[in-house]
Amino acid sequence: MAEPTVWEQVLDPAHRADPYPLYAELRRTPVSRQADGSYLVSTYPEVLALLHDPRLSSDPSHNPQFAAAMAEQPEDRPPSFLLMDPPEHDRQRRLAMRHFGPPQAPRRVAGMEPRMLEIVTGLIDEMAGKTRIDVVDELAYPFPVSVICELLGVPVEDRPRFRKWVDMALEAINPGVDPQVQQQKREEAGNELFNFISELVERHRQAPGDDLLSAMAADDGPEGRLSTEQLASTGLLLLIAGHETTVNLISNGVLTLLRHPDVLERLRRDPDLVIPMTEELLRYEPPVHFIPIRTALDDIEAAGTTIPAGSPVTLLLAAANRDPQHVAEPDRFIPDRPDNQHLGFGSGIHLCFGAPLARLETQVALTEFARRFRNPRLAEDPPPYRPSPILRGPRHLAVDVDAG
Repeated sequence: MAEPTVWEQVLDPAHRADPYPLYAELRRTPVSRQADGSYLVSTYPEVLALLHDPRLSSDPSHNPQFAAAMAEQPEDRPPSFLLMDPPEHDRQRRLAMRHFGPPQAPRRVAGMEPRMLEIVTGLIDEMAGKTRIDVVDELAYPFPVSVICELLGVPVEDRPRFRKWVDMALEAINPGVDPQVQQQKREEAGNELFNFISELVERHRQAPGDDLLSAMAADDGPEGRLSTEQLASTGLLLLIAGHETTVNLISNGVLTLLRHPDVLERLRRDPDLVIPMTEELLRYEPPVHFIPIRTALDDIEAAGTTIPAGSPVTLLLAAANRDPQHVAEPDRFIPDRPDNQHLGFGSGIHLCFGAPLARLETQVALTEFARRFRNPRLAEDPPPYRPSPILRGPRHLAVDVDAG
């Protein structure tokens, strides 16, 4: 039996707790061809350049691994703009961003900070008297779910329904999963989730509120409105991406702080440290480790290698973030690292839409964790990890605390 390749080891859940030595091996060959004809890109300059290269497509219909599944996609269920190229990507993203961030809606996210603090305070209050908590189940998951649901106007009674669907949808994109199994999970999760969001969009269209979905549904801007189907796809993207990555960022943040008790104490004394520290977390323990669905539309030269047109390309963000040619002491967690240029939210036209929201949620959660809990310490290190090699984070994070 052949020895597994480095990439196969990255995909193996047995290496989920610490894939970084494997990424270091991959960086020895910045652009490497795999047995299936795909290419891995693992060094910072090359990943950054390709994130900005219009010859690298985000449309799965160009990708031989996904083209068949995309062809079978129902016409009334268009992909989100995350899986589009310009110019349609740019139009749909602009229409969504008009109501989410600056300059048209500068207070949409920032104005939620008091409510975020209220949610986190309530969650921590519920843990009073416990001497062991699960940071994932009791803080890192329920907090961003509550925030994104309030932002989108998801009724409280509907919020528990989509966790199962989201887990299935994420499993459907994991490399190494049988394509038929992927398609089955994608269809099952997609049907239920899309129907749920479509019904929600129609409710908001009929009776608008002050939430983001209502604002997009009632948009009368110069570029018109998203169609009901496009709005459902956008809402679905925001609902999933708007909490899954933040769950990992908060969980990885708490884990990193508990592994660096001196930094935890610094944060307790100086809450402003959380701002640069969040950027370092995005570099050091990013919530998204790689982007698997890209296709070369033309021959592309990168680090002396030609990626042929039509080739699938995977961009290893987490490996690039620790490229020693880009950053000094890449394997050290330096909470106030100056000029922190990372790829924790990607880059280019697909820069994470929800980055301002994820940053603020993480800052609030970690500051309150440091302030409220007495003598927190890891009950298990490493903790058990979620199976996904793409969205990497603890499945549970048991922490012992002093009752008080």
